[in-house]
This record gives sequence, C-alpha cells and structure tokens, in this order.
Amino acid sequence: MPADPQQLLRELFATAIDAAHPQHVLEAHLPSDRSGRVIVIGAGKAAAAMAQVVERSWQGEVRGLVVTRYGHGAPCHKIEVVEAAHPVPDAAGLDVARRVLEMVSDLTEQDRVIFLLSGGGSALLALPAAGVTLADKQALNKALLKSGATIGEMNCVRKHLSAIKGGRLAKACWPATVHTYAISDVPGDLATVIASGPTVADPSTSAQALAILQRYAIEVPPAVRAWLQSPESETVKPGDPCLARSHFQLIARPQQSLEAAAVKARQAGFSPLILGDLEGESREVAKVHAGIARQVALHGHPLAAPCVILSGGETTVTVRGNGRGGRNAEFLLSLTDSLKGHPGIYALAGDTDGIDGSEDNAGAIMTPDSFARATALGLNASDELDNNNGYGYFAALDSLIVTEPTRTNVNDFRAILILETTQHDA
Repeated sequence: MPADPQQLLRELFATAIDAAHPQHVLEAHLPSDRSGRVIVIGAGKAAAAMAQVVERSWQGEVRGLVVTRYGHGAPCHKIEVVEAAHPVPDAAGLDVARRVLEMVSDLTEQDRVIFLLSGGGSALLALPAAGVTLADKQALNKALLKSGATIGEMNCVRKHLSAIKGGRLAKACWPATVHTYAISDVPGDLATVIASGPTVADPSTSAQALAILQRYAIEVPPAVRAWLQSPESETVKPGDPCLARSHFQLIARPQQSLEAAAVKARQAGFSPLILGDLEGESREVAKVHAGIARQVALHGHPLAAPCVILSGGETTVTVRGNGRGGRNAEFLLSLTDSLKGHPGIYALAGDTDGIDGSEDNAGAIMTPDSFARATALGLNASDELDNNNGYGYFAALDSLIVTEPTRTNVNDFRAILILETTQHDA
C-alpha cells in the first residue's frame, strides 16, 4: 500500500506522458537511410519536440518549419519553430500554413518530406478554403467546442473548410515522398481524424460536414454554406494517385500510455483495469467510472482492491455555465459529486499535453476528503458542475495539477485508486 496515494497517482500520470514523448518514441521509426536532403514540416502540440529528434538523428541536410501551440515550443537549430493559437486558430497559424504550402509546392520525385503530426494540428495549421475567412473558421470552431460535438465530427467540418487538411497537404507535396509520423490523440487512432488528416485520404463528405453543423444548430455563414455545397470543397478521397508516395506511421497512441501506467501500478501492488479510450460527456463518463469504483470498493467486482481503474480518450463538455475548467476538471468534479467522499477512493484526471482545455493546469486530483473540504468552504459540487466550474472547485482545494506543457499529446488520462474492498458478496 502506498504511503501517499496522491504521489502514486502523479507517478502514473508522469509514466503515461513519458511513454508518448517524442524523445522516446520517434527516432526508431525514422527512415533507415538518413542521408541526403529532407524537408521537415509539422503541426501539433508535440511538433517542436519531434523536430528536435529529427535534427538530432538526421545525417544529411535538414530544413523545415513546424507549428505548435503557444508555450509548447522547443529550441531547434535547422527547423524553424512557430507558435500559434489552440484550440481556436489565429493569424499566426494561418500564416505558417501558407508558408508550409509554399515550402512544398515545387518538389520533385527526388525530394523527401517528413511530416510531424500530433494532436492540436487541426487548429494550429489553419488555412481556410477559398471564400472562407479566418473569422468564419474561428466562429465555427468556438461553436463546435461548446456544442458537445465529438472530435471526429469537429474534424470532419475542419477538413472541408481547409485548404491543407483532408489529404490536401499530401497532394501539394506530390510527387515527393512523404513520411508522416503521428502521435495519436483520438479514440481509435484513426489517421483520418488525427489533426484532420493532412496527408491521408478522407472518406467523409462535405454534405456530412454541413449535416454536423445543422445537427448542433450552429449558424452557418452564407460563404461557408456555399463552399460546402460546392464540389470543390471535397477532400482527397481513397485511391487518389497523389497519395501513392505518402506513407503514414503511428508512433505513439493512448493505449501505450495506459499500458505503461498499468505496469507502474502493478509494481506498486495495484491490480490495473484498463477501460481504454472513451468518448462522451465528461460528467456522464464520470458517473460510469464512479459506479465501477463503488462496485470494486463494496463488492470486489470486477476486480478486488487494491486496484486502479485506468482510462483515456477524449470526452466532451457541453458548456452551460460561466465557470472555468476543461473536460478533465469537469470529469473529476462529476466523479466527486457522484462518490461524495467514499472512503479509500482517490482519482486523477489530466490532459497529457499539460493543458486542460484553455486553463493553466493539466488536471486535478480528488481525495476521499475533497467533497467534505469543499462543502466546508461553501462549495456545492452539484452547483459547481452546473456552472462548469471544475477549475474553481479544485483550485479552492489546492488540488490542481500543474505540469507546464509536456510537448506531447495522447489526450486525457484518468486513474482511480481503490485502496480496499470493504465488503464482499456472499
């Protein structure tokens, strides 16, 4: 039994992050022939750290340009690193996307391109399609983020409003050879969804993108509607010849991080239960986790304590209130409200990129006394949940986790420690 359950939770989180860090996972996947000239481009929260690995291990001439979120940069000597806004794109992201397209616009069959891709790339590499303005994309991004739409739905819309996503970047690189190395931050690890798939075929359609906007009652500007109704808005489809020299390699995924955390938990004497990548409303996903945790604590099913329940994925938050907090804080607040201080249960929820939503924390920790301590401070968990104020709730308890940007991203990580089973079924 750990002397400090909170410390074990932090160690599990750190282990999950390390298992997906570019410094540990990228080099082995790079081409065996690392001589000659290569153009390196990239987008995502891990882009700068990935660029460092390429610079360090490539033996030939290297030049390039990558874009990452503000604060997620890292020093490179040959590859330019630009920072831009996430999750709502800004002019910096638009400018770098234009420059990336220019950099790959006149390549030949002898050229090689390495594309470094990670979560966040959709917003960071933002180049609106013809007739669509940056303001249009910003407004639609904000509306989608508040709507409760899944990451797959959001990226379907983003792809069809982009001049660079949905396989269009690979098309721009043709006939050069393109090697895409990706860190997955999406449930299912679909190449078409990770950062909206700039170098892979996209089977979704413009009609589906329009239907998603209608499903969530999002106002569609006339220029956007006209574009989505035009055949030109279609993305690059499977079988397109321009993808023949484009190769995609997944180098890290959420499951690897969950498995690494499971090994760490076993070493500490806890049986792990991996639930996998999950989607859905954060507060509802938390209620399911609470039910499983109670079943373990009271009845020793589906496994006996001491144990840890692990899950990842990307939940959503339908914003109703005016509070502060990302989806991990929302999950943990709902878990706290559901468990109401059940003895012997501790939990952590955090984003592996180090930023929960748009706040300065990666996530937070819940302890068995969190509910009672918050109540003593006049904080009602249910009311705070109604106001989407997970950040404020855990800040008042001094229970936020602040890691600074980690420069990787396999999305959410959740761990629930159950120290003992208090009663077994007869």
